[in-house]
Amino acid sequence: MMLDATQNFDQPFTTERLFGWHAAIFPTGHSGMFRITVGGRRTGEAGPMQVVSGPIGKEKVHYQAPDAERIEGEMQRFLAWFQSPPDIDPVLKAGVAHFWFVTIHPFDDGNGRIARAIADMALSQADGTKDRFYSMSSGIEVQRKAYYLQLESSQKSTLDITAWLGWFLNCLDHTVEDADNSLGSVLHKARLWQKINLQPVNERQRKVINRMLDNFKGPLTTSKYAKRAKCSNDTALRDIRELLERSIIVKNTAGGRSTSYRLADADQVRP
Repeated sequence: MMLDATQNFDQPFTTERLFGWHAAIFPTGHSGMFRITVGGRRTGEAGPMQVVSGPIGKEKVHYQAPDAERIEGEMQRFLAWFQSPPDIDPVLKAGVAHFWFVTIHPFDDGNGRIARAIADMALSQADGTKDRFYSMSSGIEVQRKAYYLQLESSQKSTLDITAWLGWFLNCLDHTVEDADNSLGSVLHKARLWQKINLQPVNERQRKVINRMLDNFKGPLTTSKYAKRAKCSNDTALRDIRELLERSIIVKNTAGGRSTSYRLADADQVRP
């Protein structure tokens, strides 16, 4: 579903495509132990569609969706609006589309997941590219609790969804920033190994370097090296000296028993 939304962002967004997404989420026709309408809009047979929490008998209703009889008209208006040229900033359109769809709540289940896919599709349209370096859906998952609180607050308020859009944009900022940091880390690793592999290191050294590139706690010491590489302190010291000679690692300022090391920048590494 997410690949179709982002890779085919320029394709028409139709009822059939939407139903296909829903069927892809629930291939067995069940949500958990319960049979649901798959690839079709919810009906009114089960009563009002409510988002609830809490134990049976003490449920708290967070939101009640429009009656089933209204869904057809609401979804026709939604799809027509989404397909038309945007009359607002395309990033704001993503936030409005997400809110509008999840508020209509056209399916028995999966509305939130599809709303997030719609938001990512709208953002792909805004970017004008199939190359995705961030996922708004993942960003919302990270802030799941705040997401539901803001959604509930806005759905119970007036037609002014400024607060929701503010939250949506703030979440997008964090998502892009996290993606930028992740990409920066990946590129740093790639550049470092590109220089190191001009004269490959031994397996012990490779193991420790990879560990240092992946959330290593504190600076490297001889004892930490020996523990990670499962070797003696003498062997660890020889390996460290080789890495120092090639400027793969550099010594921190403290000396003596506090001697420790950190990875150098890729540009400092010598073949």
